[in-house]
Amino acid sequence: MDRARRQRAVALLPICLALAFSLTAVGSSHWCEGTRRVAKPLCQDHPEDLHCIHFSRGSSGSRRDSGSQAVQYIWETGDDKFLQRRFHVGLWKSCEESLSSTGEECRSFQSIIPAEEQGVLWLSIGAEVLNILLMLTSAILLGSRMSYHRSGFQWFKVDASVAILMVLAGLLGMVAHMMYTTIFQIAVNLGPEDWRPQTWDYGWSSCLSWSSFALCMAVSVMAMSRYTAARLELTEKQRVQKGSQHSQHNFPGPKPSESVWETEAAPSPEGHALVHLSECLPPGDPVKVSMC
Repeated sequence: MDRARRQRAVALLPICLALAFSLTAVGSSHWCEGTRRVAKPLCQDHPEDLHCIHFSRGSSGSRRDSGSQAVQYIWETGDDKFLQRRFHVGLWKSCEESLSSTGEECRSFQSIIPAEEQGVLWLSIGAEVLNILLMLTSAILLGSRMSYHRSGFQWFKVDASVAILMVLAGLLGMVAHMMYTTIFQIAVNLGPEDWRPQTWDYGWSSCLSWSSFALCMAVSVMAMSRYTAARLELTEKQRVQKGSQHSQHNFPGPKPSESVWETEAAPSPEGHALVHLSECLPPGDPVKVSMC
């Protein structure tokens, strides 16, 4: 692989990484993670379970009335009556730990946010999808530049197109991330009571999405730098070619013959002078040279 093709392959690598990061982030459900505070259930069926409220009944002899109910003593107080259930949220669903099993309970994220804010969520999803399409188009353009080299084709125009597409992809991704963060904060404040988290933070999917944004901006800068360098090189070549053509058209011709010629020959080996032309000859007369 020659040097130029190797450089084009290196330029294609960050676009593929950004595309992989965006696809992974959009398909995952770890944009935000945190804990939710829920009350423990009563330990009726599983008294040995640590994730439920333990209670004890009063003695039957303390109550003489047959219709009276036994007194239940609950020993958990304060924060001991609550559990911290971990959850994670993505563009499509929200999942949290299940108390009854080792799995997770998931529901649609669209059902959590208020109805009047669902349009912003779909705008965020649309921006993410368009971001992926722009990066895919850029990868196809650079791949064609690497695999198919056509003589005479101005490939720096491909670099200019890649720079524009990648900066648009990065800006769309940034807007989509910010819109999703706003929607999540609205859901935290106005969402259903059985979902509102107590603490939350950004997850690894959010880190991937912002890493994709950074790669998009870096690829755009590098592509624009290649375009500028190629454009300057092409302009310099055109200037040199025009200069050479201009010098060929203005090349000086031979000077016109003068009316007076004077030639002196060096002495021969025998020491004799060879030629002397008179300065008084008319312009039209033939010149005769005698040698002795």
